Amino acid sequence: MTLSESFAVHGYAVLHAIVDAEELASLLAVYEDFLQQRIPVGSARSDLGGTGKGEPGQERITQIMRPSHFFPPLATTPCYARIRQIVQEILGPDMELDFDMLIDKGPYTQTPTPWHQDEAYWLEMPDKRSVSCWIALDDVFPENGCLWFVPASHLGPLRSHLQLLPGAALQCAGDEAEAIVIPLPAGSCTLHHGRTLHYSRGNTTPSRRRALILNYRPEAMITLERERGFDHLGERTLRLENP
Repeated sequence: MTLSESFAVHGYAVLHAIVDAEELASLLAVYEDFLQQRIPVGSARSDLGGTGKGEPGQERITQIMRPSHFFPPLATTPCYARIRQIVQEILGPDMELDFDMLIDKGPYTQTPTPWHQDEAYWLEMPDKRSVSCWIALDDVFPENGCLWFVPASHLGPLRSHLQLLPGAALQCAGDEAEAIVIPLPAGSCTLHHGRTLHYSRGNTTPSRRRALILNYRPEAMITLERERGFDHLGERTLRLENP
């Protein structure tokens, strides 16, 4: 099954060795600059675990939205160009980067990223083509928070989502029993549709679990978002009416 076929049928696909060792080291250096606040991002930093409010050492799941907005050279790195080309081959030449983000699970934070569909965060748009590329910057496996996907869930309806704590991640019903787990070596990635149901366990190990996520959608839909004032830097809220 080709990459495009896997994405169409399952709602996700896997790419190995998308980032080589040299580029991986460079990305991790920039990542640390963000985490240690050597690159300030203000309110673009938050805790998906719903606590911490951006202070180092208190966050359970650190999320930094649109790092390339605050450090533009990031968007010129080879992996951004490589992923863009792959995404355009899968879903069309009009696919462009909408936003990127960093998500870090520190050692022993033990906080799952709950089951969710990314589309629940977004504006309603007529063209729903989207790809999220989740790049593992550390080796990832179930115990430190690799992703689990529910195959073909992108073909069904958007599930009802809720937010249990202010600022926390959105969540919906889901279970590992219906899912496939995707461990990855550092430098590999998954690609998934905006409606594909996924989650990750908390980090129960002494090591970090750092991921870089790139999200692509049609250029016309990015323009529509921006015209409506939606730039992925606002507060984390439900953006769609759920069924």
